[in-house]
Amino acid sequence: MNFPFYIARRYLFSKKSHHAVNVISSISVCGVALATLAMVCTLSVFNGFQDLVSSFFTAFDPELKIVPAAGKVFDGQDEKILAIRQMPEIAVCSESLEDNAMVQYQGRQAMAVIKGVEDNFDKLSPIDSILFGKGELLLHDEVAEYAIPGIQLLSILGTGIRFLDPLEIYAPKRGAKVNVANPAASFISGQLFSSGLVFAVNQEKYDASYILTSLDFARKLFQYNTEISALNLKLAPGTDIESVKRKLEEHLGDRFRVLNRYEQQADTYRIMQIEKLISYLFLTFILLIASFNVIGSLSMLIIDKRNDVKALRNLGASDRLITHIFMTEGYMITLIGAVSGIVLGLVLCLLQQHFGLLSLGSSGSFIVDAYPVSVHTEDVILIFLTVLAIGFVSVWYPVRFLSKRLL
Repeated sequence: MNFPFYIARRYLFSKKSHHAVNVISSISVCGVALATLAMVCTLSVFNGFQDLVSSFFTAFDPELKIVPAAGKVFDGQDEKILAIRQMPEIAVCSESLEDNAMVQYQGRQAMAVIKGVEDNFDKLSPIDSILFGKGELLLHDEVAEYAIPGIQLLSILGTGIRFLDPLEIYAPKRGAKVNVANPAASFISGQLFSSGLVFAVNQEKYDASYILTSLDFARKLFQYNTEISALNLKLAPGTDIESVKRKLEEHLGDRFRVLNRYEQQADTYRIMQIEKLISYLFLTFILLIASFNVIGSLSMLIIDKRNDVKALRNLGASDRLITHIFMTEGYMITLIGAVSGIVLGLVLCLLQQHFGLLSLGSSGSFIVDAYPVSVHTEDVILIFLTVLAIGFVSVWYPVRFLSKRLL
């Protein structure tokens, strides 16, 4: 057995001549363990919220989305775009066109995003899971064009789910200047009737702004012919999304961008990642403060073991070997605290997943009743390495300095 490790283990677990040294050593281990536990639980909660938000987007956003690299629209009849429809990895292709417009209902007005989609949009994603009301998924027929608005937008406009009067939609004419004498002449208008359905994805970005309707209506409103703003794709079962994404990027070149679901919601996920990073940095700072307890524990131990150090020197131990003994003890305190904190953190996360120990409140206004938790292996590894790194830095220099001063 390694001699410094053997002596350090004896010093850590054996009874010291001063009881305070045992207490301080225990406090050091607990401090590192609690800081590690806090990091595991906090990052797992952030992961849980991220996974929760991801589950809402999957019902509205496609698996892959092709958008122009510059501008708002591109030609849906482009040769490279048409070739995508023949790829065996692609199960469903659905065109969409969206832009901003003004919506008016019985004197109330609001800005909205008109999203025109093809009739096969329901095959692209499980849209039925976010639809509410009585009616069929109908966007147009021979008589009229229909709307499926977000549930918050209905509240803003003051309509019911099945509104009687049509929604008046106004969009500015492309390339036309506003006529001050007759402003209405600078806009194109259209009417959307109630389909009896609304959607709710529990995200204000969609629920308070979007209106789903037919692609033909959107093209007439925004004065486009074959242009689209996105080509939405659903892949065949068992197909790897990232490999198809790379294949499409090579096929389309620099004129287009291929976005997966995370990239389609880049702003939301970027904010969540920044919040997670800031929390990690704050908890790392707390861990650094907790490591000062290890320095105090080693200082007391060095003072307590002066006689043992003299005996080791008489037996031929060098100053380097003696310093290495106390450094090994500091590493052991850090390692025990790190392992204990990770184990306790994983246990708490498991209990939270199954029993919801910490609730979000009883008002019923939240999507989930308890804090969502999701443990990621890479986070656990990062936390473990962080604790070991901070433990190494907090032990190495102080022990070398204290050894020279106290021994």
